[in-house]
Amino acid sequence: MISGVSILFSEDTPVSLMTLSANDVTEEIEDQVGIFKEFLNALPQKAFNLGVRVVFALIALFIGYWLIRIIRTILKHSMIKAGAEKGVILFADSVLKSILYVLLLFLIAGNFGIDAASIVALLGSAGVAIGLAIQGSLSNFVSGFVLMLLKPYKVGDYISESVSGNEGTVTSINTFYTTLITLEGKTVVIPNATLSNASLINFSKAGYRRVEALIPIRYDEDFEKTKEILINAVRSDDRIFTERGITVFMDELADSSVNLKVYAYCSSEDYLKVKWDFLALLKKALDDEGIEVPYPQLDVHVNNLDR
Repeated sequence: MISGVSILFSEDTPVSLMTLSANDVTEEIEDQVGIFKEFLNALPQKAFNLGVRVVFALIALFIGYWLIRIIRTILKHSMIKAGAEKGVILFADSVLKSILYVLLLFLIAGNFGIDAASIVALLGSAGVAIGLAIQGSLSNFVSGFVLMLLKPYKVGDYISESVSGNEGTVTSINTFYTTLITLEGKTVVIPNATLSNASLINFSKAGYRRVEALIPIRYDEDFEKTKEILINAVRSDDRIFTERGITVFMDELADSSVNLKVYAYCSSEDYLKVKWDFLALLKKALDDEGIEVPYPQLDVHVNNLDR
């Protein structure tokens, strides 16, 4: 393509050369005009083809969206029937959703003439940079997979982690994060990598928890009688696992009292309610039997007062 032509003629230039140069310029201009006309003539067809591809892409996106929802629903129902835990179901659903949407995007890109192999090659060449940029997310993803395999906790468990001291009931286990809800109603989102590397306490794993109380009595009270009263009071609560035993023992001979410890067990679900009622139950039982909780007191002995 000739963008511009500059011709200089002198008085000695032959007429035939001047005519030839003018003809070349005319032919070049006509070629350019012809190419532009071809482009204008093909433009409507190209615009129509692009519009058709956009419409097909939108249709594919809509159909793909609903197919993905159907596939995810089938997976969830299958895993529920198989007895899989809720956390495993949520994690598998999250992974499957990500994979299916990536495949859908590759399909739509292919509709626009973009070679999927080229995209994969481009992503592969940029893999190091991408890996460095999202290494935290990749760590969370791998940790989430490990947590699903080892199952240190599941949805509904009450856990505590050692890194930040967060504790609460697990409400969801996703691809990258685990969500807790605290006793105060706060939602805490913790990266899976943090939980994978932290020391965890699962209060719900065993299915039961121990409730305990410190009961001070006077030195002149009958220990065996008090022990029997406390045991009977604990047994009166239907939420207590009496088959696991009820323990009452002397824990300390303090300055103003004999301190007793009371241990009992209840289900993990009832733990907080039982704990809140435990002291009130024991205090009422002692009051009914006339056994008082002593106040701190100090005996002062004065010798040789006459001096």
